[in-house]
Amino acid sequence: MILLSKLFDPEKTETMLRILQNEFPLAIWETLYVTVIATLFSVIIGLPLGVLIVAGGKNGVFKLPKPILNILDIVINLLRSIPFLILVIVVIPLTRLIVGTSVGTVASIVPLVIAAFPFVARLVEGSLREVDPNIIETAKSMGATPLQIIVKVMLPESFPSLVNNITIAITTILGYSAMSGIIGGGGLGKIAINYGYYRYQYLIMLIAVILLIIMVQVFQSIGTHLAVKMDKRLKN
Repeated sequence: MILLSKLFDPEKTETMLRILQNEFPLAIWETLYVTVIATLFSVIIGLPLGVLIVAGGKNGVFKLPKPILNILDIVINLLRSIPFLILVIVVIPLTRLIVGTSVGTVASIVPLVIAAFPFVARLVEGSLREVDPNIIETAKSMGATPLQIIVKVMLPESFPSLVNNITIAITTILGYSAMSGIIGGGGLGKIAINYGYYRYQYLIMLIAVILLIIMVQVFQSIGTHLAVKMDKRLKN
């Protein structure tokens, strides 16, 4: 009871309502903006890498030199193994070089992309490996080029799985974006940390967490709906 009385203290409630009205709309927009842009760039980088690993590897449609595949594997595994908060600090010079500053909403996109594109590459790799090898062999026997097999066979056949995996990626990036509030990133993470952690306004932190959960559910629902709608196997 004492905890609840402190949580809903009139002064704190008034502060919460003011912040909810003045700061939360911008924070929601910043979170969505950072998440979508970071996911877009992560897919732009991670999708070709995942395709290269599968199509250029063993039993692939073309052969990449083994040293190149090994380097790709090492780089992807290395970046995936670095905790996000440490990665943010490590890439500060690169962030300053690209956007001119290491703090703020836009600056947080750089470490988010670096953290997420290796994850996307592995997800793409997993999706492409699910494609039936017989379909690929059939395309080869019909004289399709490696590029045609990738664009017209492998990617379309794995599209439902790709959509599911990109949904996983976007929800992961959303969680990372909240953590970026610790180092000056904007959005709901910044509000949760500045008010909930530093100023003990736990009600504000709770609202920020609930909004993040709602966003995750929305993204997940949209992704699942699209994946089911595009899955040919469910229509047969």
